[in-house]
Amino acid sequence: MLDYEKIGLKMGLEVHQQLNTDEKLFCACECNLTDKKPEFKILRNLRPTQSELGKIDRAAFEEAKRKLGFIYEAYNNETCLVEADEEPPHPLNMEALELSLILATLLNMHAVDEFHLMRKQVIDGSNTGGFQRTGLVATEGYLQTEYGKVIIENLCLEEDAARRIGHEKGKVTFRLDRLGIPLVEITTDPSMKHPEQVRDVAYQIGQILRSTKVKRGLGTIRQDLNISIRDGARVEIKGVQDLDLMPKMVENEVIRQINLLKIRDELIKRNASVVEELYDVADVLKETKSNIITKAESVHAIKLKGFKGLIGMEIQSGRRFGTELAGYAKKMGVSGLFHTDELPAYGIAEEEVTALNEFLELEEDDAFILVADNKEKVINALQEVQRRAKMALEGVPEETRKVTPEGNTEYLRPLPTASRMYVETDIPAINVSKELLEEIKSNLPELPEEKKERIMKQYKLSEDLAKQLVRTDKVESFELIKKESSVDSTTIASILAYTLKELKRDECDINELDDAVLLETFKLLSDGKISKDAISNILSNVCKEGNSPENAAKSLNLIMLSGEDVEEIISEIVSSNKKMVEERGMAAMGPIMGMAMKKLKGKADGQLVNKLLKDKIQNILS
Repeated sequence: MLDYEKIGLKMGLEVHQQLNTDEKLFCACECNLTDKKPEFKILRNLRPTQSELGKIDRAAFEEAKRKLGFIYEAYNNETCLVEADEEPPHPLNMEALELSLILATLLNMHAVDEFHLMRKQVIDGSNTGGFQRTGLVATEGYLQTEYGKVIIENLCLEEDAARRIGHEKGKVTFRLDRLGIPLVEITTDPSMKHPEQVRDVAYQIGQILRSTKVKRGLGTIRQDLNISIRDGARVEIKGVQDLDLMPKMVENEVIRQINLLKIRDELIKRNASVVEELYDVADVLKETKSNIITKAESVHAIKLKGFKGLIGMEIQSGRRFGTELAGYAKKMGVSGLFHTDELPAYGIAEEEVTALNEFLELEEDDAFILVADNKEKVINALQEVQRRAKMALEGVPEETRKVTPEGNTEYLRPLPTASRMYVETDIPAINVSKELLEEIKSNLPELPEEKKERIMKQYKLSEDLAKQLVRTDKVESFELIKKESSVDSTTIASILAYTLKELKRDECDINELDDAVLLETFKLLSDGKISKDAISNILSNVCKEGNSPENAAKSLNLIMLSGEDVEEIISEIVSSNKKMVEERGMAAMGPIMGMAMKKLKGKADGQLVNKLLKDKIQNILS
């Protein structure tokens, strides 16, 4: 069990959430994604530029070394010249700024009195101009948790990035439909000391976001986690989606940093070093059976003095220090590397390993790294491995990493610095008036927890149903149906909370089931035209066939029978099973009920069927 206090664990959280505005942040394009075939494409090459401090950001510099080209898929109507960076940005979307100020107020933050935009250098291709526009909205908020107060440092309003579509032969393809959608970035300070606290804060922020006009669904919210331990380094983990995975991910990253510090200590003890020279070892391996090496244009190696036995050391579950080195190499376009601690293997024979050791003049604790590919990639990859190996002598490097499905992490790029920021010159500063802030404070939305408690009390709902309605954003639909129909609260809530979820699991497009459709369906139930049990089939038909609820009920033969017709059917079923009733008594009711419901097929209310059946059986027994 890890003692997080003893190891000096510190964590901070960044939450990025798309806002559900009518227009993008700097143009009038709609904030919707499209799967249409692109109508034209744009090819760009991006390069790093100096910040206002006169420095080049290390993350941007590394990205430039990959020499990638970027293809942008665009449309005549869904995108415009602003996204393509062929036209200056239009005036700021004020709806997005006001939504940001609402969120800032709910997070107990202090809003700025003047909103200024900056340019954040990003040359991974996700922005056509090589930068992202971002502006500070508020500072110094807080949230309370059972582990103590957590400070919300900043809330920024920025434009979302283009959508990555694919990567092929040195070119990355993006789609411009997502570029420019308003996005808020909420950042905490690094005061969180326990993994469960991170999950709690992420949940609380998520609940506050859901109380406002934000987008829902996959990809609309992204969370990044910053983690460090004493003597370690700050590591930013991108793409954290599963809140329940957060504690495990924190634990795995802590273990990784602890093991990297152990490797550092052992390297220092061995007086380890990284030899700068790159060695051409193609002749040494000219008879090899390794397919990777025989197909490669170039085969080079580097010497790592004192690293033997440590490259194969496990630093996370299923991941070794060699995986860290390979992560840096792969960024230069190679598929991987070979190292001393895993050979002989992969077609490289033991005698070839011995020959390599002799050629490189390795001593007992020395290791080699081998890369095979075209010459430029090989040289760049090995230089990156040398750079990472030198970092191992210092301990834990500052990095941006991405989370894996198991809760481990992989190298993505160096941690960005302040050198990536410079002034926005196309958009003037915007005054944030006291009158606007007062208006926002007097019209704050109901928070999810408050909403849950209110509907539990007002409509006598169970906590579970109320929680599900809030979580699925169905409270407004519930209250509309309750107001316009006589159906009981629990039935409405159960169908909205659970039946719709089951329909979605059955591949029904529940977006077709808007409030008008749902209300019409419940009115059929309220008027006694359909049974509660028929609703699932009716809504499924509406989704898949496009029928109205009433036409769906008719086409499925689910219009309710009259009371007389139901009684006649029940009488026939009971009469034909009289012998069973005489033998089993009231115990016959279960199987006969099954027969009745099968024959009625949702065309009768279950409670009515139950009452009639009970009466008929008791008549026979008496």
